[in-house]
Amino acid sequence: METLLLEGNEACVRGALAAGCRFYAGYPITPSTEIMEMMARELPKVGGMFIQMEDESASLGAVMGASLAGLKAMPATSGPGFSVMQEHIGFASMAEVPCVIAHVMRGGPSTGLPTQPSQADVMQAAWGTHGDHPIIVLAASSAYETYELTIKAFNLAERYRTPVILLSDAVVAHTREAVTLVQADMEIEERPQPTVSPEEFLAYGDPGNGVPPMPPFGEGYRYHVTGLCHDVRGFPTTRSDEVDFLLRRLLSKISRDSDRLQWFDCWHENSETMVIAYGCVARAALRAVREARDKGLDVGLMKLKVLWPFMSTTVSNVLENCRRVLVPEMNFGQVSREVERVNQGRCEIFTLNKVDGTAITPPEIVRKLEEMHP
Repeated sequence: METLLLEGNEACVRGALAAGCRFYAGYPITPSTEIMEMMARELPKVGGMFIQMEDESASLGAVMGASLAGLKAMPATSGPGFSVMQEHIGFASMAEVPCVIAHVMRGGPSTGLPTQPSQADVMQAAWGTHGDHPIIVLAASSAYETYELTIKAFNLAERYRTPVILLSDAVVAHTREAVTLVQADMEIEERPQPTVSPEEFLAYGDPGNGVPPMPPFGEGYRYHVTGLCHDVRGFPTTRSDEVDFLLRRLLSKISRDSDRLQWFDCWHENSETMVIAYGCVARAALRAVREARDKGLDVGLMKLKVLWPFMSTTVSNVLENCRRVLVPEMNFGQVSREVERVNQGRCEIFTLNKVDGTAITPPEIVRKLEEMHP
């Protein structure tokens, strides 16, 4: 066990190395660049490889190639760079290539506010690439959570053979705080390997849990990799039964495990009023809840760590036991829409949206909570 003074981006690197990441291909972009700089220094020390690519699309392409060869791999990016990666995110989802993408959100649209925080990429993380595709999106609110969720992101990528996106923001990424590294207590997962001969191997069959084993290229198991709809051997197909089987398997391999993806923290969960928040706003919300309770308000907080698939079951349970909910976000309401969908009119939903490039503060949340209470 080791305690270090780390900013969120540095904690991401520590988590990636602890999870077994040994390849990084990236392109510098504010406010994620520190991840790339630290990976360039640290990966060679553990036998890994770093490479700077010509752009973000190429970086994720290189990461997919490394993953197919058997390495745990990642890039990091922000804003416009994440947009450029979307085509390859779709490819990785269809071809089932595990990888982790660290996305440090900043103000947009376009080049927007490169050094200012935002939470406006939540919907893009889930729906940025086209088609019905599986995706897992995590959200960190502190340096320690960045460390912990980076490890978990790699575990999920290997477990489900899918890209996993770790959302941070400019505040979390650049806030320096004490982080106790507890790698010994963290389970590290590896991708399952075939138990049959190369001749019997079906690269995209269903072994029972929806996730086919993934042997590294060069070890005797040959299979075709494509972004096209494909059969169980990986070859392109337009047969309706094969296409239907593939797409349903891709979605169900994650949805069937939704109960394992209910990651959140809760304070005063039986309160009359609940705040639902994530990222740096969740930290402001915790301070606000404490101050509001000192003022006599019956307020609690639910901090989301998994944004996609949306934690409908857990959020529904919270909504069942309160009268009103506040969802503060540094966007125009991307998670509050999901809360509204789950709520189905059971309680009042309020929003606090800020899009000027500055963080939501505890006093702003307290004032909104006071306005909500008659």
